[in-house]
Amino acid sequence: MIRKKILVTGGAGFLGSHLCEKLLNQGHEVVCMDNYFTGQKENVVHLLKNPYFELIRHDVTMPFFIEVDEIYNLACPASPVHYQYNPIKTVKTSVMGAINMLGLAKRINAKVLQASTSEVYGDPEIHPQTESYWGHVNPIGPRSCYDEGKRVAETLFVNYHKQNKVRIKIIRIFNTYGPRMNPDDGRVVSNFIVQALRGQDITIYGDGTQTRSFCYMDDLLEGMVRLMNSREDFTGPVNIGNPGEFTMIELAEKVIQLTNSKSKLVYMPLPTDDPLQRQPDITLAKKELGWEPTIPLEEGLKKTIEYFRTIVK
Repeated sequence: MIRKKILVTGGAGFLGSHLCEKLLNQGHEVVCMDNYFTGQKENVVHLLKNPYFELIRHDVTMPFFIEVDEIYNLACPASPVHYQYNPIKTVKTSVMGAINMLGLAKRINAKVLQASTSEVYGDPEIHPQTESYWGHVNPIGPRSCYDEGKRVAETLFVNYHKQNKVRIKIIRIFNTYGPRMNPDDGRVVSNFIVQALRGQDITIYGDGTQTRSFCYMDDLLEGMVRLMNSREDFTGPVNIGNPGEFTMIELAEKVIQLTNSKSKLVYMPLPTDDPLQRQPDITLAKKELGWEPTIPLEEGLKKTIEYFRTIVK
C-alpha cells in the first residue's frame, strides 16, 4: 500500500474526525484542519499520539499552503442551528473554502473531494432524488446560506475541473448520524435522543409525517473513501445516503423504545422551507462505487444512543 498524505478540512467535526480515524487506520498520513466553529478538539485528541496525524487550527476561508496527495473538503457548519447562526460566514465557508481548496489542489496537482449535500435539492418535487435533478431551492430563504453555498461550491468544482483539469470528486451527503454528533446541533436524531435521555417531551415539527432517510456514519464514510478512490473520469456528483425512509413519528417512537424513555410527543409548527421528503436514489453509487449501506437504523441508533449516554447530563 502507498502511504498518501491527506488533508481533511473540518477534520475535528462529527464526520471529519471519523474520516481522519478511518484514513489513519488505512495507513495514511493525515493533516486535520479546523477552526473549531462547530468542530471540537476532543473529537480528535485521541489521535494526537499517532505520529502520522497532524492538527492545524486554520479557517478554510483563508488561503492555505501545504503539500498533500488528496484533499477532503468537509469544512462547513452542517446543521440549521449552526449555519443560520452566522449565515454570511456559512456562505463564505462554502464558497471561499471551495476556491481555496481548489486553488491548492490546482497548484500541487492533488485530488480534491467536495462534501456537498442533499440540501442542493431543496424541497424536492421528485422522489426519490437522482443526481440529474436540479433542485427546488429558495435562494433567499433561511436555509439558503447553506443550500446555495453548497450549490455554488459544486459549480466551482465542476468549472475548475473543466477549465484547469483539477481532479475532483463531488459527494452529496444525505442525513447521517452517529457518535460525536453535537448534542445541541438541532438535527433530528440528536434532538430526539437528547430529549429522550433527559426524559423531556420529544419535539416534532409539523404533523410528523415528513420523511427522512438516515445513514449511519460508517456507511457514509465508506462511500466517501470509495468515491475518492474511484476511476479518474468519474467525478460525481453522487448521492451517498440510506434509501430507507422513515417518518419523524416513526423515528421518535424508535428512539423512545431504545432509550426506555417515558417521553411524550409534542407538535410544533414546521420551520420555513423545511423539506417534506428526502430520500436518495443510490443507483449511481451502486453502479460506480459498488456501494450501498449495510447498517440498519436500529443498530446505528443503539451505537449513537450509547455515545450520547456518556455526554448527556
